[in-house]
Parts: sequence; structure tokens; C-alpha cells
Amino acid sequence: MRLQLAIPWLALVAVLTAAEPVNQLTPAEKQEGYVLLFKGKNLDGWEGNPALWSVENGTITGTTDSHPIQENTFLIYRDRFSDFILRFDIKLRNHNSGVQFRSTVLPNFVVTGYQADASEAGDHSAWGNFYEEKGRGRAVMKTEDEGWQKAKSLVRHGNWNSYEVFAQGSHMRLKFNGAETIDLTDDKARDGVIALQLHAGEPMRVEFRNLRLKVLR
Repeated sequence: MRLQLAIPWLALVAVLTAAEPVNQLTPAEKQEGYVLLFKGKNLDGWEGNPALWSVENGTITGTTDSHPIQENTFLIYRDRFSDFILRFDIKLRNHNSGVQFRSTVLPNFVVTGYQADASEAGDHSAWGNFYEEKGRGRAVMKTEDEGWQKAKSLVRHGNWNSYEVFAQGSHMRLKFNGAETIDLTDDKARDGVIALQLHAGEPMRVEFRNLRLKVLR
């Protein structure tokens, strides 16, 4: 009898979890000073190739299925940030993506700088990794798969995964699905833009939601 009661209860929990509102701040986040970088309706505040980026079902969606690209391209948030906590959810269908921070804008929606990495490449995936776009690559980490080794058992393949990026002074930290994967110090950049990546190569699709940021004073 207890097992019979438990099954409907677990089903109810799953339904309630799936129904949680997205792109909204919790009361605690409002109290702590978080702001939304995306409110689920349009790309106000963001700049990128409109042929590649859109809003679908309350998510920022990037895809190269119909428009192949020869160079990594980005959807760039217009403001610069220095010390902050950034939280976001990402769902990657395939290939490679990530979220830039403290990054520098180059022409044609290209950026260079720090990245919370994401990729679906089997044993060589990059979830949880710290990367420097157009710079040192994975060499910023202690080993080339430092973050991935901690994140590999936590990945929800084909579903939503959460990241938290902490940056204060030269100290930076990544958390992936609640677990810390990277904790390092680096002095190359102390401020810059936030940007979302579409990677050159095979046709791909990535989605983002719940992008919220707290400036650290």
C-alpha cells in the first residue's frame, strides 16, 4: 500500500517541477539583487545574427540548421560586467556551445574571452569546463578536462542543465548542476560582455533560459 501511494506522489512532484515558471526571479533572488537578462519574449538587449537567433517557447534559441557558419558566432548582451554571479540553464541538442563572460567584442558578432563550456562529444565532451575563446583554450584549467571529469556523471543529455558562474576580482568559479567543477584565479580579464555561442561545423541547436545576474559590490 505504501508503494502504491508513493508512485502517484512522485508523479505529482514531477508534474509540478515541470510546470515551474521560467525566466522569472524567485523571491529570494529578488531580495539578493538578481536581474533577468532575458524575460522570455524578445531579444531586447542582445545583438546577434537574426538568421541564427530567435525566441521560441520562452527560450533563446540558436541554430545553424538552415544557415551553416564558417566561424563561431555569438549572441551578445550589450552591457559589460565585472564582478557578478551569473546563473542560466542550457539545453544542447548536439555539437558545441557555451556562455562567454568578461569577454571582448570583435567584428561580425565574434567575441574572445572566458567561457563556461558545453559540448556533446562523448568521452571528450566539455560540460563543466572553463575555456578561453580565441585564447588559451582549455589551458586555463589545471588539466584539459578538469571540469568535465567532475561534470560527466551529472549531465542531463538532451535536456536542461544549469550553470552558475562566479567572478570576483581574479577569482572565478563554475558550478554545473549544483556541483563545483572549476575554482581558479586568472588576471587576464576583469570585465567584459556576456555572450551565447553557436559553434562552426556540423548543423547544431542550443537553447538558453533563466539567465539571471547579480552584480557583486
